[in-house]
Amino acid sequence: MLLAHPAVLDDLVQRYTALERALLSGNADQTTRQRLADVAYTLCVSTGTRDIDAALIAARHRLPGARTGDDSALGAGDGAAG
Repeated sequence: MLLAHPAVLDDLVQRYTALERALLSGNADQTTRQRLADVAYTLCVSTGTRDIDAALIAARHRLPGARTGDDSALGAGDGAAG
């Protein structure tokens, strides 16, 4: 699988976050909603995931400074500790 460059992923995450903020604040028109959907789709394709939550986690893990041992996507008690 081809992997998107971290700079591209960073840009997509920032764009998604800004558009989502606009949507949640009530300042979103149809164009903003469409842009949000487009960025979400692009993030999913770029990370090989099927939903935006998984795409955001995958993208953030590929960004510089990401903690590779971070298991924040797992619920409490779901880790492999034993």
